[in-house]
Amino acid sequence: MDAADEKADEKLVASAVQGDHGAFDTLVRAHTPRMYRVALRITGSAAEAEDVVQEAWISAWRALPLFRHESAVSTWLYRVVTNSALASVRRRRPTVSLDAALHAEQRGDGPLLGSGVLADSRSNPEGQVVRAEQIDAVLAAIAELDLPQRVPLVLRELEGLSYEEVAEVLEVSVPALRSRLHRARVALLAKLREQR
Repeated sequence: MDAADEKADEKLVASAVQGDHGAFDTLVRAHTPRMYRVALRITGSAAEAEDVVQEAWISAWRALPLFRHESAVSTWLYRVVTNSALASVRRRRPTVSLDAALHAEQRGDGPLLGSGVLADSRSNPEGQVVRAEQIDAVLAAIAELDLPQRVPLVLRELEGLSYEEVAEVLEVSVPALRSRLHRARVALLAKLREQR
């Protein structure tokens, strides 16, 4: 998200705090797709992800007057949806796989992959099939990871957040995040090797 978008978000937050419901609706429309992708990848369930996003927006609405502008609005919203998704997963235990989400994406009625490293737009049909299989394998392996490994990978690699943004969302230091991501990537590679 660029500086102009962030300034626009800050103005929308200020207007929403003053009671402008249209401003809040604009925030919802702008950020819901990203929030849904994060929720879907953490929970593994389209229906649960929808509930999580709805809960996250309710929480954001209630906390809006307390937003201190110490972080970007988008980073704050990532934190809100991540916390809602983690709470949802903890309530239901055990963790569910992403099979349903993968099939929804293949049918075209699921969200597109984020702007992270897995996003690709090959025009070659054969390349698209191979890429889809690779993406399926990676998402399935990520779904098998424990939450402390899965969440940073989703935010960094699938959503494309910077290390600083992910650290802020997870409320850890950047060195601690780098350590978590390293362990998560090692675990992910092991899972991908098992699938071969």
